[in-house]
Amino acid sequence: MALAFRNVTSAPLQNFDAVAPDGTVVGIIGENGAGKSHLLRTAAGLEATSAGSIKASGDIKFLGPNDPLNLAPAPVLLIDRTFGAQDLLVRERAAVALDRIRRAGATTLLVTHEEDLIRRLADEVWWIDKGRLAGRGDPDEVLAAYRKHVAAKLRAWGETITPPLAPKVRRGDGRAEIIRVETIGESGKPTMVWRSGERAVVKVTVRFRDAVSDPVVGIMIRTRIGLNVYGTNTELEQLKLGPCLPGATLEIAFAFWCELCPQEYTLTVASHDPDGVWHDWLEDAVAFSVSDTRYTAGVSNLRAQVSLLARS
Repeated sequence: MALAFRNVTSAPLQNFDAVAPDGTVVGIIGENGAGKSHLLRTAAGLEATSAGSIKASGDIKFLGPNDPLNLAPAPVLLIDRTFGAQDLLVRERAAVALDRIRRAGATTLLVTHEEDLIRRLADEVWWIDKGRLAGRGDPDEVLAAYRKHVAAKLRAWGETITPPLAPKVRRGDGRAEIIRVETIGESGKPTMVWRSGERAVVKVTVRFRDAVSDPVVGIMIRTRIGLNVYGTNTELEQLKLGPCLPGATLEIAFAFWCELCPQEYTLTVASHDPDGVWHDWLEDAVAFSVSDTRYTAGVSNLRAQVSLLARS
């Protein structure tokens, strides 16, 4: 009951060559437009090929995104994002049915963006990128490679976006104004996405409207739910900035290793006197994200090294 693609070309697929063996569930991953759904539709005869061939040892059943999740036995089952619209009970029943179909020797191709579903159901994974097979094999290994690919693209995309200075609350006596807050990556370019572990810089530019004898500039990183993650200021770091005359502009860089777990964060920035009187306080001034090649829980990425000390 295998399903074989032999040098299939049907845009966006390009010389696609792979075989799904009997009795397996193949998870298919990739970005939108890579050709995942088109692969299944081509196998089902819903899309024409301009080159190559597709051979299946038995009838083919195709389920699209809006179809009922009806997993009646079939030699070849093609599931295109059908799990996504179902409630938990339907999904659990379908998972049991899919295991029964697999043990009966059927071949299943499963397209989904849900990594947990892939890990639970798939025997192997095909990663499709720009119509070609970019990787295949063990689910953990292929998912890790795909996640690394996505993290790199996300990091590159972050350098094309300038996060707006849009504080939730702005307050202070106006003696100074924070005119720019930048999040800089290790490439030296502004970015709204840091990679976990990279050298990061927060650059703050302050312009003084009045004379300030001893200004302090500080930052605070918070999670999206408001948990304080890390904060410091120039006084704590023993960097004296004053006195500053009217019209003076200071550019301060806070550099650190971004040992944060992947999620969204905000950055609060302030200029104030040593006694805490604010010149300009920008609550959640800019938002940024942290990406990584693998899942980590929590906020701080401590990068633990794990070893087995004994077994009995």
